[in-house]
Amino acid sequence: MESCLSIVSIYGSYLHRIFTSAGLRRKFISIDSGETSLYYWTPTNTTTRPTVVLIHGFGPEPKWQWMHQIKPLSSRFHLVVPELIFFGNSTTHSSKRTEIFQAECLIKLLDGIGVDKFYPIGTSYGGFVAYHVARICGKERVQKVVIASSNLLKREGDNDKLLKSAGVNKIEELLLPQTAAMIKIVLKLVIYRCPWLPDFFLRDLIRTLYTDNREEKVELINAVTLEKSDGLHQLSQKVLILWGDHDGIFPIEKAGEIKKQIGEKEDDVVLEVIKNTSHIPHAENPARFNTIVTNFLLTTISI
Repeated sequence: MESCLSIVSIYGSYLHRIFTSAGLRRKFISIDSGETSLYYWTPTNTTTRPTVVLIHGFGPEPKWQWMHQIKPLSSRFHLVVPELIFFGNSTTHSSKRTEIFQAECLIKLLDGIGVDKFYPIGTSYGGFVAYHVARICGKERVQKVVIASSNLLKREGDNDKLLKSAGVNKIEELLLPQTAAMIKIVLKLVIYRCPWLPDFFLRDLIRTLYTDNREEKVELINAVTLEKSDGLHQLSQKVLILWGDHDGIFPIEKAGEIKKQIGEKEDDVVLEVIKNTSHIPHAENPARFNTIVTNFLLTTISI
């Protein structure tokens, strides 16, 4: 019998303190006449620093995904870290499940807390959301956007290749693992130098982080619109694309294709590849990731 003591929960408390020690507090807002409830992290004090919105990927709540960015970025930016719908405690009574709906709700959150101009940074699924946020808001509100490890040119055949390499039949088996064996496969795909982890810890990880809102998250996976579109709507903003050179989820070749298509002007799009990382370079080499992002966002735009 495994211990009822949850190492994952204890570590989650430590991550909570990383956020609070950087001055962030977890807050709540209701939008669409109470139909949708959104939770997010942001500082309690006002500041003149530029606002950065960190949009997490498919997986655990954002404190597990952005832990290495909070302290470094909070010293230069005003952070807003949302929990996307059906992640953390954010939820909705709406039947909408697309990444476009996530983007629309996030914009309403920012409107509700008085954020006008901001820089979205999205990783993986969060990159889908960041792309639509930039598209909807336009250059007036979003001058720069960061897309990390996010296949905006996703096609149905891409999933087939990934499933075959992982030896599974459905994409939700990877994104919502239910066994220690499956989460090992996932970790080897998303981390270039994946550490050994004991099965009891992996089972604790699944119980603590991967069981809530499973049905709704499957609906989110199936509702992604990008793979059904003919191409990208070009963005008017400056775009930074970040990718790991050994990404096991979205091949590095996709980054080059996106670079060619996403910007109205080719010079407005920058591609940075972080060596010896896979699908989560922000966690595998956070120092390099944070430096690239900070330099990109703080470089003055010539009008």
